[in-house]
Amino acid sequence: MSGWDEGAVYYSDQAHSWRGGNGEHAEAEAASRHSVLQKFKEFIRGFETDKNVFPYRESLVHNPKSLLVDMEDLDAFDPDLPSLLRSSPADYLPLFETAAAEVLVSLRSRVAGETGEMEDAVTGDVQVLLTSREDPVSMRLLGAQYISKLVKIAGITIAASRTKAKATYVTLICKNCKNIKQVPCRPGLGGAIVPRSCDHIPQPGEEPCPLDPWIVVPDRSKYVDQQTLKLQEKPEDVPTGELPRNMLLSVDRHLVQTIVPGTRLTIMGIYSIYQASNSSTSHKGAVAVRQPYIRVVGIEEANEANSRGPAAFMPEEIEEFKKFAAETDVYKNICSKIAPSIFGHDDVKKAVACLLFGGSRKNLPDGVKLRGDINVLLLGDPSTAKSQFLKFVEKTAPIAVYTSGKGSSAAGLTASVIQDSSTREFYLEGGAMVLADGGVVCIDEFDKMRPEDRVAIHEAMEQQTISIAKAGITTVLNSRTSVLAAANPPSGRYDDLKTAQDNIDLQTTILSRFDLIFIVKDIRMYSQDKIIASHIIKVHASANASVGESRPAKEENWLKRYIQYCRTECHPRLSESACTLLQNNYVKIRQDMRQQANETGEAAAIPITVRQLEAIVRLSEALAKMKLSYIATEENVQEAIRLFTVATMDAARSGINQHMNLTAEMANEIKQAETQIKRRIGIGNHISERKLIDELSRMGMNESIVRRALIIMHQRDEVEYKRERRLVYRKA
Repeated sequence: MSGWDEGAVYYSDQAHSWRGGNGEHAEAEAASRHSVLQKFKEFIRGFETDKNVFPYRESLVHNPKSLLVDMEDLDAFDPDLPSLLRSSPADYLPLFETAAAEVLVSLRSRVAGETGEMEDAVTGDVQVLLTSREDPVSMRLLGAQYISKLVKIAGITIAASRTKAKATYVTLICKNCKNIKQVPCRPGLGGAIVPRSCDHIPQPGEEPCPLDPWIVVPDRSKYVDQQTLKLQEKPEDVPTGELPRNMLLSVDRHLVQTIVPGTRLTIMGIYSIYQASNSSTSHKGAVAVRQPYIRVVGIEEANEANSRGPAAFMPEEIEEFKKFAAETDVYKNICSKIAPSIFGHDDVKKAVACLLFGGSRKNLPDGVKLRGDINVLLLGDPSTAKSQFLKFVEKTAPIAVYTSGKGSSAAGLTASVIQDSSTREFYLEGGAMVLADGGVVCIDEFDKMRPEDRVAIHEAMEQQTISIAKAGITTVLNSRTSVLAAANPPSGRYDDLKTAQDNIDLQTTILSRFDLIFIVKDIRMYSQDKIIASHIIKVHASANASVGESRPAKEENWLKRYIQYCRTECHPRLSESACTLLQNNYVKIRQDMRQQANETGEAAAIPITVRQLEAIVRLSEALAKMKLSYIATEENVQEAIRLFTVATMDAARSGINQHMNLTAEMANEIKQAETQIKRRIGIGNHISERKLIDELSRMGMNESIVRRALIIMHQRDEVEYKRERRLVYRKA
């Protein structure tokens, strides 16, 4: 952002014609400008959508400060006007604003002046904002041919500067003769053109004014607000292997401070150039090299509040969605559309479907917000298609960011404070969790994250905000995101010989924030392996064969639109009977867990807390949302509880405690290992665990068998560990 708003004096879009010109050309020019002005006034006064509905007149009366004009309406009124605006916006926009101001004066009732005469009411300038339904251009295609033309681009704002005052007219005073002159300023990031000499004619005996006699009088100049933004390409538009480009935007008057960093925007603007004052790129010699920027003349936000607006859906689309939702097996259909190339994993697919649809956010009367987003953790062996799920969700969710655990720092996930090189001022840049506000964050290799970085996600996952207090900036950013994380157990594979605690190896604090935890195991079963192998070979064989490539893309796009529609339109609540059912079940689950803890003498690896109750509520709402129903029924709750049981409860019970389903020869080997261990350690003595295992494996015993024997003896309270499990001590 070096050198963005330098330029000694700033300026803005007032009606200035820079065409001096002389003779007939100037007259013809003036005449054409006058006729265009009349057309603009006529358009604002006389454009009607229905009979006797004049949208622009109405909006001027209600909001005299600014006027939002749709290019399509202009086109319908007079096809020449949009083409004039597109080809030379810098000339015709000021005309449009003048026209709007004049129409506003004529619409106002007259007021009595100081002398008692009736005079026109004094109105300020009107800012004309343009909007249009054309497709945005890619930021990479903006080249020299677009300079001083109207362009439309889309992106994400990543930074916003402070508001500055920009002069529209600069008042100059002559050092010698105190002559006063007003010079108009160019709009955008340009300066004023100050004349070299004073036009005062010296009287006899008076010394003439020197060259460059003018001094700027800042107090008497006229100003408007101005702000610079930085717009970055949307992540989905960046070609593979490229860095995202960014573009400087300059906004003024009523658009100032309407945009916060992290917002997705589509802007209309004039592609212009400015002389970067102090950046190293403008080598002082290269006068002709200028930096491009865009002077914004219209902004559309595409954000949660009006998530591409209800208007974005065609009536026939809505009809189709409602028809689809009315079918009996919606739930099954949606789950079959999720990651169709992955075989099996039905429950994971259902969970991912729930995550994409999400529950309902609730704002309580006392200002507490309850999150509606569902977080899912997939934990398990390598090659069980965990990352494929993440990639699928990234493509399907309306807003998604994909990051990997090792490659992301705490600042990259939450927000970083950056110092601007030119102004030495600090500003915030949002990270993955902020950019995905209203969408999904997919985090792969979740277990490989450094613990201090993982802590940064805690707040974002439950409170859905990110608080920052660094470098003199204290602020709270929204991050209303769902988190889909994939992790491997610490030993790489899921080891059935270890307890659930050792296998999961994430802190309780972060585990309780996940609504569903799936343990995905790679089970070796002859029949299943055959089916999976044939499925994968089929996928590989028929990959490029299907020429009808358009159908899957349309399918995926359809699912994306459906999810978007459900998220904007539908906010289900639980029914009475569902509430009672849920209450009884929760109490029962808590009781079971308590009983289990009493039996085994240690707490479950995955805690069952009130958060888990909320998780089931959210799941039920998501299931209702898939059917576009406003009430979550008992069957939704039952399905939610079933999902919760197969996922989280299963994970909490997994590991060595319950499933000691040993084969006979295994039990035999464990018995032998136990005997050997008892021979090595006398009662009341201790030995290093490593040394013990080494000795026994030299005798040809399997290391995992020895470990299992130790675990069983530990459970029976025959041995105990000392010094952080390094020493094995045999009790009496």
